[in-house]
Amino acid sequence: MKAIRLHQVGRSESLLYEDAPKPKPKDDQVLVHVYAAGITPTEFAWYPTFHTPEGGDRPFPIILGHEFSGVVEAIGPACTGIRIGDPVYGLNDWFMDGAQAEYCLTVAANIAPKPVALEHVQAAASPISALTAWQALIDRARLSEGQRVLIHGSAGGVGSFAVQLARHKRAHVIATASAANTDFVKALGADEVIDYRTTPFETVVRDVDVVLDTVGGDTRHRSWGVLRKGGRLVTVAADAEGLDEPRARNAFFIVEPNREQLIEISRLIDTGIIRPIVGDVFSMEDARQAYDQKPVHGKNVLRITER
Repeated sequence: MKAIRLHQVGRSESLLYEDAPKPKPKDDQVLVHVYAAGITPTEFAWYPTFHTPEGGDRPFPIILGHEFSGVVEAIGPACTGIRIGDPVYGLNDWFMDGAQAEYCLTVAANIAPKPVALEHVQAAASPISALTAWQALIDRARLSEGQRVLIHGSAGGVGSFAVQLARHKRAHVIATASAANTDFVKALGADEVIDYRTTPFETVVRDVDVVLDTVGGDTRHRSWGVLRKGGRLVTVAADAEGLDEPRARNAFFIVEPNREQLIEISRLIDTGIIRPIVGDVFSMEDARQAYDQKPVHGKNVLRITER
């Protein structure tokens, strides 16, 4: 099969478009014929990208891209609940080869039926971002109707889903974005949009119930002060994981695959309540550019199969 493979620690310059062995499903594994895969630039800095679950070094070359949309090609002998030919979307294990290839392996618990309303390219932009927004706002922050939520990075992959989910929960949504993205973020459902380049958000925001931080650094540090007493900050910015500050480490989480949540996200997409935002679509040959070119909105996607 054709694949995009990383040959050394580095960034996009270390990626090669080349031939690779086609994987075979074992036991409860599912082999997916990948039609499209999402681009997550921070994957170059993820611990699982270069390590085994036991803490050893993963051997090169490595295939990135752990969210995808495609069709079930084959299943292992112990796999249940999945049929060959099913259109699916979802994730695969962070410690194994990803989906930037014509085929990838996963398990049934990490995938769900693809939203009917979406093409594969749109569906591939959804699993990580939508699940992250869901697990941040609903599972961890327990966002409810009438609460005030501040969402940083609201025009990005996670942020754009978070704004839509918060609106769906009937929360009051305050978002930070550039002036150029104000109308876009308001169209997603934000009640207020603050231009972070001209207005420090902490000078105009007070007593919010929830902060979702996708930016990290100084943005997260200044966000503690806008929470009401008992308010909750949740961060997905990777810099929080290694900090000495206990509250930042405790606020940080890494998204987990969840079939039931993917099914509910599909329902929300198919009923028009939420939608994925695709930045640009790239061919496999242009994978390096897909990482280097930051999308204006949403997430870039790699098209694997032309259909």
